Amino acid sequence: MIAKKSPFFLLTFVTALFAVGILMVFDTTSAEVIDRSLNVSTHHALYRQLTYGCLGVFLGLLVYFMGYQKILNLSPYLFYALTLCLILVFVPGIGQQINGAHRWMGLGPFSFQPSEFMKVVMPLYFIYLYLKVERMTWKGFYWIILKLSVPLFLILIEPDNGAVVIIMVTLMALFFICRIRWVYWLLPVLFLGGLGGIAALQMPHVKERIRIYMNPETDLLGKGHQPYQAKIATGSGGLFGRGLGASLQKLNYLPEARSDYIAAIYAEELGFIGVLFLVLLYLSIAYSGFHIAFKAQNRAGFYLAATLTFLVSFQAFLNLGVVSGLLPSKGTNLPFFSQGGSSLLANTIAVTLIMSTHRIKEHASWKALKES
Repeated sequence: MIAKKSPFFLLTFVTALFAVGILMVFDTTSAEVIDRSLNVSTHHALYRQLTYGCLGVFLGLLVYFMGYQKILNLSPYLFYALTLCLILVFVPGIGQQINGAHRWMGLGPFSFQPSEFMKVVMPLYFIYLYLKVERMTWKGFYWIILKLSVPLFLILIEPDNGAVVIIMVTLMALFFICRIRWVYWLLPVLFLGGLGGIAALQMPHVKERIRIYMNPETDLLGKGHQPYQAKIATGSGGLFGRGLGASLQKLNYLPEARSDYIAAIYAEELGFIGVLFLVLLYLSIAYSGFHIAFKAQNRAGFYLAATLTFLVSFQAFLNLGVVSGLLPSKGTNLPFFSQGGSSLLANTIAVTLIMSTHRIKEHASWKALKES
C-alpha cells in the first residue's frame, strides 16, 4: 500500500514545500520593494514565481507522460543542446551578465540558466551511455568522463562553482550506485582533490575565503556580510520565531534574501519549530524518492530515481548548511523554496522523472533496460 502511494506522497511533500516557499518569496520581496522604494509591484516576484510554477507543472506533466525511458533516449540530444547553451551564455546579446557571472540566457521577459538543467541531464546522459555497454572498461569510462568534462568546464568559467560541486558529487553518487569500479573514479578524485587542495592553499584569495568562512565578522562590509547577517536572522528566531512577516533582516540587512538565504528569513519568522518542519519535508521527499527507486522495475529506473533524489536532497543540504554557517557560500538555491525559475523548473522535471519510474513498465524491446 505504501509502495503504491509513494508518488502521491512525494508530490504532496513537494507541493507543500512550494506553497510555503511562495509565501516566503512574497513576504521577503514585498518588504524589499517597500523598504528600497523600488519601482515594481510588491507582487512582482510572487507572480513571476507562480508563472514559473505553472510552467513547471506543464513541463512536469509532459515529462511524466512521456516517461523516463523516452527521456533517457533523448538525453544525448538534451546534453548537446545544453552544452551549446552553455557556450551561448558568453555571446553578447544572447547571454546575460549579472554580478560578473555569465550564467543566463535571455528569453523575452524571462531568463534561462542552462547549468540548472545540466544538473539533471548530465546524470541521465551517463545512465544512457552506461546501459548501452555490457561491461564498463576504464577506457569506456574515461571516454564518457571526457565528454562530461566539456560542460563542466564551461560552467566552471561562468563562473558557477556551486553547480560544478553539485554535479560532481551527484556523479560520484551515481558511480557508486552503478557499481563502477572505485579504482576508476575514487582514487583519481582523491589524488586530484589532494593536489587541488594543496595548490589552492597557496593562493591568497583562497586563504582569504577560508578566513572569512571561519570568521565572517572580520569582513562585515564584504564577503562576510551575508553569512554574518544570516546567522543573526537564524539565531534571532528562537523557538517559535518573531512571527510571519515580522523579520527585520529582510529589510535590506540581508541582501538577496529571497534566493540563497531565504531559509534564514524563514527561520527568523518561524523559529526552530518552523525549520524543523522544513527539514522534515525534505527528509520526507528523500525517503519517498528512494522508496520509489528501490521499487523500480529495472536498472534504468533505479539509477535514475535514486540519483535524482540524491540531487534534490543534496542541494537542500548544501543550502541549509550555508544558511546555518556550517558550509561556505556556494550560491545554491533551496529546491522548490527559493526564488529562481530555472532551479524550480529543473527540480520539477527531476521529481516527475522520479515519479514516472513508478508508473512505466519496462519495454522489452530496449535491450539496455533488461532486468538486472
